[in-house]
This record gives sequence, C-alpha cells and structure tokens, in this order.
Amino acid sequence: MTHSESARFGRADEQGRVFVTVGDEEREVGSYPDAAPEEALQYFARKYDELAASADLLEARLANPEVSAKEVADGLRTLEQHVAEANVVGDLAALDATVGRVRTGLEAKRAGESEARQQARAAAAAERELIVAEAEKIAAQPAERTQWKQSGERMRALLDQWKAHQRSAAKLDKPTETALWQRFSHARNSFDKARRAWFAELETTRADAKATKKKLVAEAEALQKSTDWGPTARAYKQLMDRWRAAGRAARADDDALWERFRAAQDAFFTAKDEVAAAEDESFRANLVVKEELLVEAEALLPVQDIERTKVALRDVQDRWDAAGKVPRADLDRVEKRMRAVEQAVRDADEKRWKQTNPEVAARAQSLVDQLEASVASVRAEVEKAEAAGDEKKAAAARERLTAQQQWLDQARAGVDEFGG
Repeated sequence: MTHSESARFGRADEQGRVFVTVGDEEREVGSYPDAAPEEALQYFARKYDELAASADLLEARLANPEVSAKEVADGLRTLEQHVAEANVVGDLAALDATVGRVRTGLEAKRAGESEARQQARAAAAAERELIVAEAEKIAAQPAERTQWKQSGERMRALLDQWKAHQRSAAKLDKPTETALWQRFSHARNSFDKARRAWFAELETTRADAKATKKKLVAEAEALQKSTDWGPTARAYKQLMDRWRAAGRAARADDDALWERFRAAQDAFFTAKDEVAAAEDESFRANLVVKEELLVEAEALLPVQDIERTKVALRDVQDRWDAAGKVPRADLDRVEKRMRAVEQAVRDADEKRWKQTNPEVAARAQSLVDQLEASVASVRAEVEKAEAAGDEKKAAAARERLTAQQQWLDQARAGVDEFGG
C-alpha cells in the first residue's frame, strides 16, 4: 500500500472513523469500517492526493499559453465542485490556496486574452485597411496612365485577399467591417466604371485614328515617285510626325495601314539613296584630294612657329573648300580630322597668348614667391624641432614641407611656361 504524506493532516480511531485537522479545528470526514486505523487514514489521504494533483495540473494548464481561459474555467468549475464535496485528509489550506491562485490567474488570463483579441482585431483592421487603401489608389489613377489589364488583375487579387482575410484573420466588429467594405466596394465600382468609359472612348479614338491614317497613307503613296528629293524627304518626315500624333487604331487596321505607309516611304527613299550613291561615286576624286590635304595639314603639327603655321593652314583650308564634296560615308571622317588640326592650331595660339600675357605671368611669379617663403618657414620649423629632439613635431613639419615643396615645384613649372 502506497504511503501518503497527506495523512499527517488527520487521524483515525479504533472504530475506523477518520478526522482531518484544519487550522485549530478537527472534523470527521468519514469512516472505513473493518479496517485498521492507518489503512482508513491512508484511504482518505490518497483521495486528497488525487484532488491536489488535479488542482496542480489545472494550475499548470493555466500557465500554458496554448490552453484557453474557457478550458481553465471549465476545469476550475469541476475542481471547485469536487473540493466542495470532498471528504479527504490532507493540507486543505494548501488546496484552497491552489484553487485561489487558479481563480486569480484565470481572471488575468481572461484579461490577457481579451487584450490579445483587441490587438488581433486592431491588426486585422490595419491589414484590411491596407487592402482598401491599395484598391483606392488603383481606382484613383489617371485613366490615361492606367495599365488596365494589370490593374484589373490586381483588383481581383485584392478581392480574393479580402475574402481569405475574412476567413483566417480575427473577426472585426460590425461597424469597422461595414465601413471598410463600403470603401473597398466603392473603389472597385469606381475602377470598373472608369475602365468601361476608357474603352468606350478608346473605340471612338481608334476610329478617328484609322480615318486620319488612311489620309496619311494616301498622301505618302502620292509622294513615293517624286524626284524632288529634299522637299519630299522633309514632307515624309512631317507625315511621320503626323502619323505618331494620330494615335492608334485597332491593331489589325493599324498594322495594315502601317505596311502601306512604310512601303510608300521605302520606295521613295530607296530611289533617293540610289541617286545619292551615284553622286557619291562622282565625289570620290574629291575625296582623294582632301585626304592628300589632310596629310599636308596634319604635318603642321606639333606647332613650332604659330604665325607660319596659321598661314600654311589657311592655304590648306582654301584648297579644301575648293576641292568640293566627298561621298557621304566619308564626310564625317575627313571633317573630324581637319577639325582636329584646326583645334590644335587654335590651342597653340591661345597658349602663346597666355604665355605673353604680363598679368598672368605676374600672378604666377607672385604665387612662387609666396610658396618659397612658406617652404623656408616650414624648413625652419623642421630644424628647430629636430634640434629640440621633438621627433613628433619634426615629423609633422616634414610632412607639411613635402606638400609645400610639391606645390612650389608646380608653381615654378607654371612660371617657366611664361618664360620666367
């Protein structure tokens, strides 16, 4: 037979009657006839242990966040009923204390769950607000900047998200739920209305664009055999500008009209290019002359005598202009080479002017004088610090001296450019 320590809170007499001590009082809890006093006492002590174990278990469940307040409340009602009806031997004061702690803890748990529910509702309302706000943002887009397909798909996804949120998230209070749904529904209805209006207007716009582009195609086809190359090329550019401004017709109509427009344009420019190619062939002799002039011009560099070089370059430039046009494919190449020579001569002329400018030379010499004085001063600091044995101060001064000497060398080089 298992011995229960709870028996120390009671006693049994020779007749099998069992008593429990509560504070300074003793009361009879029952009897166990035909049993030894100790056996009778242990029977009622084990009944207490079972009840105390139930109370301890309920207190442990109270501390478990996974166990709801309702489950604890149900357990507490059963426990209190058993305690009220119990005739047991044990530490009844401790049992009452456990029940009291559970009762107090239950109130705290209920309060915590209530706060958690409020927080969950607030979080759910905030999440639902995000859905509504995005729907309102989509609905508020300017029609001309709205991507209708993507925005429509997103609106449907938001509705699915709303429904899923209703099923899985905390339930909102009725006023909040109603207000948010009304805003969401209004945004969706506004978007649908704007989309219908946009596409209705688009149909009208496409019809207008089709009519306009038909006229442009007729104009383009009327010009395709023109041999008035310059004005006709400009006319085609203007037609293209008007084509872009006309907007889009329905895809099939737009593609068919564009093919006709492009065919007319291509016919004109193909003929123009063939004529230009023939002209280019006649300009090849000019290209030979200009390439020889480029060799002569580039031989003037680097500039030694600026005045003689300028005279020689002017002579080359006169013969360059007299040589005439070159093939279009070579025009940019030869012009760039000639411009490079001209720029080099201008740069040399500018440099000579600066070198002979007395004001600039004076400023350069003044800077040298200032830096020489500064270098001498810092060199004296180095010598003084070394003589005093202050290596830290000497090192800092040497670092400054190095920097100032570099500046001085650069300044002297600038004076040399002016012949100083």
